Amino acid sequence: MSTPPRSYAGGMWSFGRIIDRYATDGYGPPVGTLDTIEIAAKTGELAALDLNYPFEAGVSVADVKAALAGHSLAVTNITPVIYDRGFRSGSFTGADPATRRAAADLAHESVEVARRLDARYVKFWPGQDGYDYPFQVDYPTLRRHAVEGIRDVARNFPDVTFAIEYKLKEPRNRLFWSTAAASLLAIEQMGVDNVGLVVDFGHSLFAKENPAEALSLAHSMGRLVDIELDDNYREWDDDLTAGALHLVETLEFLHVVREVGWQEPLKLDLFPYREDPGDAVRESIATLRALEERAARLDLGALREAQSRHDAMAAQRIVRAALLG
Repeated sequence: MSTPPRSYAGGMWSFGRIIDRYATDGYGPPVGTLDTIEIAAKTGELAALDLNYPFEAGVSVADVKAALAGHSLAVTNITPVIYDRGFRSGSFTGADPATRRAAADLAHESVEVARRLDARYVKFWPGQDGYDYPFQVDYPTLRRHAVEGIRDVARNFPDVTFAIEYKLKEPRNRLFWSTAAASLLAIEQMGVDNVGLVVDFGHSLFAKENPAEALSLAHSMGRLVDIELDDNYREWDDDLTAGALHLVETLEFLHVVREVGWQEPLKLDLFPYREDPGDAVRESIATLRALEERAARLDLGALREAQSRHDAMAAQRIVRAALLG
């Protein structure tokens, strides 16, 4: 029986106005949620979207649901916006108890939105949960707030899946949810079964990890909830098109995707500042399809034999044959 073709998802942020610290008015015009859905659908390649919540004023959950249905798009997850300037000193780790309550309240709202839109999970990207200077925070207190804040939300909704997308830094200089290993350790401390990890290929590169190893680790712990793909120069979260730089590491990552039997859509996390977002999506997916086809060519018997001996050159020959012919 043939394997069904891989499906792909995208983050809604790829299709909106993107800003940086210099072009503070952004690249391109503002794009609302409903227009974002239409633009994403026009790529002709995406089956689902990662949606940020709250939506802008005047756009209801019913509006979003109708727009998605009209364009035959599903929702992978809802991402509560706990990283904007309203949480600039932390969300679940904020010093002010009122701020921590606001983060929890937004998480609760996001659960209901996720249910109404049939999303698979709720994603936390706690980009403000960290610190910037030595001595700025008490580390045990920061850890307690980070772990207990998400744990309490998860306990309130035991039938809902939650995931944390880790990242080394940005916008804070040091994030609590920084690496795969540190994040998995903190998740284990929660003592709940419904919280896992999003492994973002670019975030893993940025954290100086081996993305394939990080993916394997999350899966081995039973905590892999989603997978995101992009690329960067390892010095910043550039969110370039998938495979633009690290072809062999992307190939290994996709090999592990196959090995763990991943069936959900692969999600793109792209920030096309100066490029057409549709072109960036299509180019990423074309590259990933080509690399998945090359991954299927790997001689797995010979590869496992080489790996059993830790034989780097034998493994390289097998990879070269699959990748280059």
